[in-house]
Amino acid sequence: MKRFLILCALCGLCGGSAAATPPKPNILLVLADDLGRTDVGFMGCKEIRTPHLDKLAHAGAVLDAFYVQPVCSPTRSALMTGRYVAHTGVYGIVRPHAAWGLPLEERTLAQALREAGYETAIAGKWHLGEFQPAYRPTKRGFDHQYGHWFGAIDYFKHERDGTHDWHRDDQPCNDEGYSTHLLAKEACRRIREKQPGKPLFLYLPFNAVHGPYQVPDSYLAPYGSLTGVRRTYAGMVSAMDEAIGQVVAALEKKGLKQNTLVIFSSDNGGPNPGKITTNGPLRAGKGTIYEGGIRVCAFASWPGRIPAGTIKEPIHAVDWYPTLLKLAGASLGQKLPLDGLDIWPVLTQGAKSPHAALLLCGTSPAQAAVRMGDWKLLMKAGDAGDAEGEAKPAARKAGKQGKRAARSADGGPELYNLADDIGETKNLAAAQPEKAKELREKLEALLKDAVPPGNANLPATGQPKRGKKK
Repeated sequence: MKRFLILCALCGLCGGSAAATPPKPNILLVLADDLGRTDVGFMGCKEIRTPHLDKLAHAGAVLDAFYVQPVCSPTRSALMTGRYVAHTGVYGIVRPHAAWGLPLEERTLAQALREAGYETAIAGKWHLGEFQPAYRPTKRGFDHQYGHWFGAIDYFKHERDGTHDWHRDDQPCNDEGYSTHLLAKEACRRIREKQPGKPLFLYLPFNAVHGPYQVPDSYLAPYGSLTGVRRTYAGMVSAMDEAIGQVVAALEKKGLKQNTLVIFSSDNGGPNPGKITTNGPLRAGKGTIYEGGIRVCAFASWPGRIPAGTIKEPIHAVDWYPTLLKLAGASLGQKLPLDGLDIWPVLTQGAKSPHAALLLCGTSPAQAAVRMGDWKLLMKAGDAGDAEGEAKPAARKAGKQGKRAARSADGGPELYNLADDIGETKNLAAAQPEKAKELREKLEALLKDAVPPGNANLPATGQPKRGKKK
């Protein structure tokens, strides 16, 4: 009897040891498009209701200094590769049918996770090239694809400039309905039909709330106090929030919620701030490398693993790549060097940012900034070129705003202390020449191996438009 009890105890210890090794987490990566930093409740918005996002954010870590790129495609490039756009060449928007895209030599997050045993799916906007099959999602690591390749599609017709753009597994698809609803439905389906024994990586990059500004009338009713495009935009935000709530409910019903890391952010700051979107006290918006263009609303939520609270340490979209790969037990060995760093200790242990300096690239090689601690140096800060030409009237206005900012920067570098001046109103470059020199040298070092825009292996005709020269 005594031997039997000892054996049972030993078996219990072994079983406990096996149970202590947690399964690989499911990963839900949600990306909003053109969402203003302060247009969600968890960032202080009172006008627009986002209960589902707020619940997730309050249960996890709100990322107060999360940086992305100033426009769509570059942020997606940073997320998918863990590399600054200065190293991928994706500085600007990959327009429909353009003969370039995310370089094929780049190893994507989906490829790396699939190698680690994940089922991988994208439901939403790809925006990293489609002119050849090799550039499309199902050739870049995704087992499943649903949604659109381009940006700025019609939410109901699913077309851009007369071209139908709705696909399933990179083949034309004629599903009808409001795109936000369709993407949520597909995401829920992927969760319900998740392969047994495999963790799921679900990338959900909504086209919401990018223009054209369209939403079913029922979403306008709660916002009678708002007028014009702002009211439509508010309804679009609500529709997206509702969709995210449905996806989380699907995780809960499937019994996956407790082992799912949910990540959310916007792909850039809100365009036309003050009229359509709001970016709070931050200067400017989409298309610029002022804080309003690249410092966005974001959170990471995983109850029991990520403590609730606000993290003020500066981190960048490129950091998710190595962080997620380490969590997934995926190989970090690859030919191209990573710029992103593991931020798991920042999220879970209150550690400092692993970056001594963050490179904040703009929409051209000449537009760049660096953040070191609380200091930020910008060169040609608002030179958005034609980056805003994708959306129609509102984006053109934002583009004009960016060009005005560029003219203000033509006189030299801009230096700000973000701890004292988050709105970047006081240029300290003249008053702090040594600090400006220090940051400029760091910026030049970070850019020393920068690549030109587009794909170097394509002919000149395959490069993206550079915009007009100043």
